[in-house]
Amino acid sequence: MSGPVGDEGRLLPWTGLGGKPCFLLGDGVGHVSRLADQIESIQLGMAGNLLDHATELLAEPDLSGEELRYLALRLKESLGDVKRVADSRGSR
Repeated sequence: MSGPVGDEGRLLPWTGLGGKPCFLLGDGVGHVSRLADQIESIQLGMAGNLLDHATELLAEPDLSGEELRYLALRLKESLGDVKRVADSRGSR
C-alpha cells in the first residue's frame, strides 16, 4: 500500500450491497472520513458495553438457551464490527 490510505483506500465501517466492503479514496480529512471515524468510535464503545453486559448475563445461573443464543449473535456482530475497524486501521 502507498499513501495515507493505500491503493485500495480506507476500509469503511459499513458494507455495501450484498455485504461487500466499502472503501474511501482520498486524503482522509473529508466529511466521509470524519463520519467513518465517528461510526468506528460508536462501534467500539458498543462493543465494550456488550462485553460488560455479557459478563453480567453469563454470571446468571438461570440463563436460558434462547438468551445465550441472542447474546452469542450480538457478540458475533460486534466482533465483526471490531475486526473491520482493526483491519481498516491496520491498513492505514
